[in-house]
Amino acid sequence: MPRQRRDTEPNAQRKYGLQQSHGPRAMGYRVKVLSMLLSRSLQQSLERYDLTSFHWLVLNCLWREDGLPVSTIGEKLQQVGGTMTGVLDRMERRGLIVRERDLEDRRVWRIWLTQKAKELGKTLPPIIRQSRSKLYQGIDAADFDIFMSVLEQLIENAAILAEETKATASD
Repeated sequence: MPRQRRDTEPNAQRKYGLQQSHGPRAMGYRVKVLSMLLSRSLQQSLERYDLTSFHWLVLNCLWREDGLPVSTIGEKLQQVGGTMTGVLDRMERRGLIVRERDLEDRRVWRIWLTQKAKELGKTLPPIIRQSRSKLYQGIDAADFDIFMSVLEQLIENAAILAEETKATASD
């Protein structure tokens, strides 16, 4: 079933200045700047462990549930197969994961953490939590919850818009 956009008040565009959403004051630009700064900060935290932000994301999936199929990791991270394959290749070369065929379905590859990766699971999360704590300084918890809710709605709306645009382009 296709997603539907939530109705908003008619003056929302005027109220939030969306009619002039271009340049450095535009929401998309600001989200991109935030994303770049967060990525840079994460990468700097991970560099001394010879990890990338993608490695961090995969490790997080596996710290929660070791032995996931490649396809499940890709779904959780919203990545396509080719991208995941390259990331997993590099992680395997660095001794972070091992791949094993599923015993019940030989088409499925499962990804398992090595001891080295399990140890990183004790070391890295406190470092990242400390960075996040600095990031959230001065932001009221209720305001942050609202921000996250709005962000989720924007992501959902953007996904719907992308689907609509794709459908229109193929007509």
